[in-house]
Amino acid sequence: MGVSRLDNRAYYDDFAGWYERERHLPYHRMLDDLETGLVERYGTGKDVLEVGCGTGLILHRAAAFARSARGIDLSGGMLAQAASRGLHVAQASATELPIADASVDVAYSFKVLAHIPDIQGALREMARVVRPGGWVLAEFYNARSIRRLVKALKPPTAVSGATNDEAVYTRYDDAAAIRSYLPPELRWETTRGIRVLTPAAIVHRVPVLGAAMRWAEGALADLPGARDVGGFLVACCRRV
Repeated sequence: MGVSRLDNRAYYDDFAGWYERERHLPYHRMLDDLETGLVERYGTGKDVLEVGCGTGLILHRAAAFARSARGIDLSGGMLAQAASRGLHVAQASATELPIADASVDVAYSFKVLAHIPDIQGALREMARVVRPGGWVLAEFYNARSIRRLVKALKPPTAVSGATNDEAVYTRYDDAAAIRSYLPPELRWETTRGIRVLTPAAIVHRVPVLGAAMRWAEGALADLPGARDVGGFLVACCRRV
């Protein structure tokens, strides 16, 4: 039997205490490295904003190479941990960013947009705060991926002592749907596919196989064709 769906703020406040329990494991380190590497590609020496920064794991790394790094999140529980890292963060909704127009060079969001019902509103806001010529890096859950199939077959994953991952709104999108969400001022230039091959997170803990899988995921992340079936699909969009 499933659990009652929570609003996003309540869900992530509940999740906050467990969020980093497995983030040190090889699979999650791989995801963080591939996502952080993409931000570094576009955001080195620039002003960056993370939409849905959670506990600040990626934002903390971005702050090392960006000119300035800010984050927003809906969850006060998540933000308390981000603030403890000394990060510049604020509590806000992705659909109402407390950021001035055209004030950052890169706005990015990982593992968040799939949980926002008003996805078009969130993308409009991300586009609004980016300077012309800047970038929006928007990660979606790919409807055409191994990860989607695994998620459909596996039992729910606990995110706290009382809640599992079925308790939050979640959407899976293909490329056509993603294009339909983009505001006219965003032009989808390229893609990064994250988790192209990995059938289950546990394979990354297997000696030799885990290292080979990590290498392959890095090699395929930007390869046309392969990247398009990544479990997480990042649309790299230029603000015109």
